[in-house]
Amino acid sequence: MKNSFSQYKIFFTFLLKFLLFYIAFISIYKLYLHQYDEKKNELDGFTEMVAFHSVKLMGVFTENVTSQTHKFQPAIKVFYNDVYVARVVEGCNAISVMILFAAFIFAFSIHWKKTILYIAFGIILLYVLNCIRIALLCFSLFHYKQYGSFLHGTIFPLFIYGAVFILWILWVTKYSGYVKVSNDK
Repeated sequence: MKNSFSQYKIFFTFLLKFLLFYIAFISIYKLYLHQYDEKKNELDGFTEMVAFHSVKLMGVFTENVTSQTHKFQPAIKVFYNDVYVARVVEGCNAISVMILFAAFIFAFSIHWKKTILYIAFGIILLYVLNCIRIALLCFSLFHYKQYGSFLHGTIFPLFIYGAVFILWILWVTKYSGYVKVSNDK
């Protein structure tokens, strides 16, 4: 029995580190969200910031983009060419995706400094990519409204999760220290 545990020690260590990190940071995030009253249509500050930057990004490409606070929901409404195209809600801010990304990196880490830098870099990159994703989705919903469900539910989640997957692969193969490249031929 002792040999079988030591055989899977790396896996169990990874799993424990992943779960502890993920549960801790999801709990912190939930505590953060509890300070906002959904019944009063209060939207958290991070989601507001994501909406603001997404709309600003859209404004780089066109002049007729505006946003306003939703009157009946905790959301930001986005308008393009005076048409209401989307609303940005808490689920759009990609915080849970960032926590998932960081938990994997943390769980698959050896060196603390490299790990912290990679997590910071990854979160910043995911934030920027998420704003790009929201901007592109708003443009797409304006031009291809008939595909709205497919765009929102399939294509654009693949965009952000694909980026996370690529960052994970880069971490494991290039930076984590677990994969040793052999120069022997």
